[in-house]
Amino acid sequence: MTTPQEKAAAARKAADEAARVAAEAAAAAEAAERELAERQATTAGEAPDAESPEPADGTSSKGTPNATAQEIAAGYAVEGAALELGAVVVDGVVDSAARVRIPMRMMNRHGLVAGATGTGKTKTLQGIAEQLSRAGVPVVLADIKGDLSGLSRPGEANDKIAARARETGAPDWAPSGFPTEFVSLGTGGIGVPIRATITSFGPVLLSKVLDLNETQESTLGLIFHWADRQGLALLDLKDLRAVITHLTSPDGKEDLKGIGGVSAQTAGVILRALVNLEADGGDTFFGEPELDPADLVRLADGQGVITLFELGAQAARPVMFSTFLMWVLADLFQTLPEVGDVDKPKLVFIFDEAHLLFDNASKAFLDQVEQTVKLIRSKGVGVFFCTQLPTDIPNPVLSQLGARIQHALRAFTPDDQKALSKTVRTYPKTSVYDLEKALTSLGTGEAVVTVLSEQGAPTPVAWTRIRPPRSLMDTIGADAIKSSALSSALATEYGQTIDRESAYEMLTAELAAAEPHQPEVAPVPGRSPSQDEESAAERIMKNPAVKSFLRSAATAAGREISRSLFGTRRRR
Repeated sequence: MTTPQEKAAAARKAADEAARVAAEAAAAAEAAERELAERQATTAGEAPDAESPEPADGTSSKGTPNATAQEIAAGYAVEGAALELGAVVVDGVVDSAARVRIPMRMMNRHGLVAGATGTGKTKTLQGIAEQLSRAGVPVVLADIKGDLSGLSRPGEANDKIAARARETGAPDWAPSGFPTEFVSLGTGGIGVPIRATITSFGPVLLSKVLDLNETQESTLGLIFHWADRQGLALLDLKDLRAVITHLTSPDGKEDLKGIGGVSAQTAGVILRALVNLEADGGDTFFGEPELDPADLVRLADGQGVITLFELGAQAARPVMFSTFLMWVLADLFQTLPEVGDVDKPKLVFIFDEAHLLFDNASKAFLDQVEQTVKLIRSKGVGVFFCTQLPTDIPNPVLSQLGARIQHALRAFTPDDQKALSKTVRTYPKTSVYDLEKALTSLGTGEAVVTVLSEQGAPTPVAWTRIRPPRSLMDTIGADAIKSSALSSALATEYGQTIDRESAYEMLTAELAAAEPHQPEVAPVPGRSPSQDEESAAERIMKNPAVKSFLRSAATAAGREISRSLFGTRRRR
């Protein structure tokens, strides 16, 4: 029988043996870790440094090669030119050799840049615009918040930027500015004023700007149709008001018999919406000279010109901004030739705050956006939407976007959580990341990325640390923007407003011609009728505006304005 003393001695002996085995195992593990670290450091061309402290966020500052990161990066390998986004991050460690890139030939397959405020979307857009410009691709960029004017100036080098460049695979980073044009919607901004005519803008886009419902949009379409058939040019807001007023008057009702009536109530709603638009600065935007889209597709010393649009007088109505850019896109669709698949795009459009484009949009508008995005690719034009949530983009449009650059999302509310879950389901399956966790853990300047490879297949999901832009990551100030705009060649072309004869003048002349004439005065004895003053009718008929109107009416059938996407005027 074993005594208590013997049991205690046996237990102590077993504990000592266990401690010895554990110590040996720990020593072996430590030796193996040191050996692995030495091998990795040798592969990276650096000596091992066991004493170097890691950054506070737990990531490696050396870009140590990682087998998983390299496997992901293999999906982003390209043979042709590519736009470099950054480097792969796995388990908090960035591998500078694992490059994440978008093939330049896939930039016309469109894309999405999304993420919460302050997560780095603007800097990502800045870097994309820089590389496109350097590759000779013009860029049209909405600068709603005024953060992107720094594209025109070289950036400022510092240790933080240099370290970020090295770890994201850009050891040759150097400050650089890019050719930039500053333009504003209308005459109330600090850039070169850009305008469009009412006729060219069309009823679908204008209804979006006026926030009309589908019935009111249909009525506005009828009004445009009548003006088109009459050859009446709707250049500015007063032209459209004049046409609506005429069609709802007793004299104008006869003109609508063939196409249906316009109720006074609906016309009143549209007129009030036009007055509100004018109060918000719309009168400074609609008119002439109208933008020639060819001025957006330009090169300067082999680099693509970056055209930055700022809100100008439309700040109170930001929906005007995104809707105008969609008009430009539709206009480009009419004017650019078919090119099919090309090595690099002819032009890239970037819609910032894209949710403004789709909020409360009619079905007709959404259908036209979808059609434009589908078809514009064959013209060599790429379209990138930038917004906070992917769910801001309608599914039919979202399905057309080949590149996905998703910065951090927030999940503070049930709606946020739903949006997060939907976003995760739109990505390819991955065993490397827990996407729901990753999307809420991304640091500033990091994004979860998947794009289309050169073969057109989705690339592996990559947690990516984004490269820093080479241009100034700050605004250059209003004075510098004004100075640049005044010295631009575009200022000569678009600087002065033109108000030529249009629907307002024609209808006013018609009304004057229809007024009852004064009774004829008997001729003075001894004087021939030819010596008397011309009658009112004769004076009116000699009026150039009346002559122009009569010519327009006589040839209306042959001059009916044809319309294309969004009901915009088809260019001849």
